[in-house]
This record gives sequence, structure tokens and C-alpha cells, in this order.
Amino acid sequence: MIRRKWPAAGVGVLLAALTAGLTFPTAAAAGEPTGQDAPQVDLVLDVSGSMRTKDIDGQSRMAAAKQAFNEVLDATPEEVELGIRTLGANYPGDDRKEGCKDTAQLYPVGPLDRTEAKTAVATLTPTGWTPIGPALLQAADDFKDGNGSKRIVLISDGEDTCAPLDPCEVAREIAAKGIGLTIDTLGLVPNAKLSRQLSCIAEATGGTYTSVQHQDELTDRVNELVDRAAEPVVTPVATEGAASCAKAPTLKSGLYTDREEFGQQRWYRVDVLAGQELRASVSVAADRAVNPDYGVLLRAVTVHDREIVRGEATGNGRTDVLSTGLRYPAPERDDDDSDKPAAETVCLAVTNSFSPGSGVKTTPGLPLELTIDVVEGPGESSDVASFGLGRGWWLLGALVLTGFLAGLVWGWLSRWRLAVWRTH
Repeated sequence: MIRRKWPAAGVGVLLAALTAGLTFPTAAAAGEPTGQDAPQVDLVLDVSGSMRTKDIDGQSRMAAAKQAFNEVLDATPEEVELGIRTLGANYPGDDRKEGCKDTAQLYPVGPLDRTEAKTAVATLTPTGWTPIGPALLQAADDFKDGNGSKRIVLISDGEDTCAPLDPCEVAREIAAKGIGLTIDTLGLVPNAKLSRQLSCIAEATGGTYTSVQHQDELTDRVNELVDRAAEPVVTPVATEGAASCAKAPTLKSGLYTDREEFGQQRWYRVDVLAGQELRASVSVAADRAVNPDYGVLLRAVTVHDREIVRGEATGNGRTDVLSTGLRYPAPERDDDDSDKPAAETVCLAVTNSFSPGSGVKTTPGLPLELTIDVVEGPGESSDVASFGLGRGWWLLGALVLTGFLAGLVWGWLSRWRLAVWRTH
């Protein structure tokens, strides 16, 4: 007796074909051209002699940076064009004039060949001076034309050694060109002078400064900044919170920046229609030395000072940015509420418990970034189905239908196989 076996691969192909027939026209496929210019990132690395110092997790600063770069290169999104520039990598002498020219493009900004970029990083050896200003000037010219986001990530363990060319002034000049270039800075040494200089560079272009003392922190932060370059560019709007809700500015959906003094509370107002949902988040950055153990509190309050919901976060000195958020769905209006205003005013209060380190200036206030998003609630949005599944109901229906059809096909095949077996 001969038994005929139905190939499992054939069933898999059939099920795949059934599933393929149930796709929906949603987002563009991965890798499909979007018509937008690619985001560009230039990593600027300090390779001066001080990078030989072994104080990062038992290894040299240079070794930690190389390891971090290798991990960043592996994780860089495909759509990001990335380059690497060095400073202090080539001139070992004592001639200051020559040392201040020592900046070079190690890997050009463009489509990333990970193996080639890693090979280039592996050749680096701590060598010379710290020409941050000249490196930033040339890094600004490393980018190709286009309207995609442009970001420099500067990593250094020391101050610029090429005064009077002030890197803060260089950053201001870059910002004044209006080319949309952001400079983020990372310091590898908890030094007050280095912190002030790198903070000044970042602030001039709307970037961020972070102090990192461990290799994993360096990797995570650079990865975060590279990923941020791939996000849609949003220009924050400067605003000024008030000391009370009654005097607070009314904000719409968007990204806002402000400054908040140590231990201060700032108020903002948002109008939310019945059935809408308010989503708010806030980040406060310690752009100068602060004492450990601090927190940020974001509260949503009614105009009658009744707290609705809150979000809070605490830190212990290992991060320079603290963020928290909240969500508030405004209730639907009943027929009996026709005499009430169509919009509810929600007061947002931002409070921080940062305290300045010894001898640190308290003005201007700490950088604050506030995101406001008012969206249609689940009850009214055509894009959100009941029970919070949203468009997931379409996928669920597709899976159910696929399973049903697959069951029918499998049942038919089983009966066919049984009939064949009986005939033999």
C-alpha cells in the first residue's frame, strides 16, 4: 500500500497566499522612497591625548568611545546618512598652530557601510590637541544639501585648546546661518568648565548637553540622538509660563520651550473639547551642576484647583534630563450639559525639585520642553474602534477570516488524503 503525503511546504504557500490577499493599504512599505531628503548625522569625536586616560569602566576613554561607536553603527537606522569627523587624531607635536588645524573627516556623511566605518574607527589612536571650534566649523560643511534634518553629535573629554576661537561663538555662527543644524554635546569628564562650554555649544543651536561617565550611557545617548535625527523635524515654539493658572498662556497642540528656575512652578493652559483627550509631557534638563536626588512633577488641574491627574519622575544624578507625562480624556457631553462651555480649560503645572550645586548660577532657569497633543477621544475618532483596539480590529478580522479559510482548506485536504488512502 502506498501513502501519498501532501507536502507541508505546499500548505504553507497556500496559507501565505490567502494572507497576502487580505492586506490593507496603510503605510508605505519599508525602504520605499518617501520623496523626503535623508536625515544626516555627523559624529565628531575627540581623539586628543587625554583620551588615553583609563577612567571609564576600567578602560581608556578611547576604548569606551570605540566600543560605543561600534554599537551605534550597528543600530543606525537605514534611512540615516552618517559620517564621522575627528579632532586631535593626527598631529602629535607641540606646535599649537598646527595642532589647532588637526581635524579630519574620518568617514564622509552618506549612506552607511558599517564594516568600512568600523574599520576606520578601529584605526584611531589618542594623539594631539582639542580643536573643538575648528572641528565644528568644518563639520558644518560636511553635510550635503537637502531639507532633511542635520545633526552634529560632539563627544569630548576636555575643553577647546584653540582660543581665541571660541567654540560657543562658532556654534552661534552656525545657528545664525539658518541651515537647521543642531549640535548635541556629550562630556566624558564631570568637569565644571567642560560642562559650561559644551552646554553653551548645544544651547546655541537648540541641542542638548549630557555628561556620561560609563560606556553604556555613552552608547545609549548617541543611539538616542541618531534615532532622533530620523524623526520628523519639529521646531519648538518659545513660550513663558506664569506663576498661576489664571495668568498662564493658552497653548494648542505643539512643542514648546521655556525656562524654569530651581524649585519653581510654571503654569500653562490648554482647552480640551468634550470627548477629546489631552496628552502632555515635559522634560527638564540640568544644563549645569546640580545636587543629586531631584524630581519633576506635571499636574493637570481644573480652573477650580482640583487635581485631575499627575505624572512624576525622579533622578539620582545619573541623567541630565528628567521627563514625565500624563493623559486626560475629557468626558463626553450629555444633553443636560448644553448650558456648559463646549471646551474645558485644563491647567498644567510643571514643578521641579532640582537644586544648584555649590557656586552654580541659578539664572537663567533650566531648559524646559513641553509637548501638548489634543486628539479625538475613543468615542468620536473614526480611526479608533471600541475597546481601544483601533485599527487592530481590521487585523483581527483578517486573522479570523484567514483562519476560517485555512480551516476549510485543511479539512478538504484531510478528506482528500483519506479518500486516496482508502483507494489504495
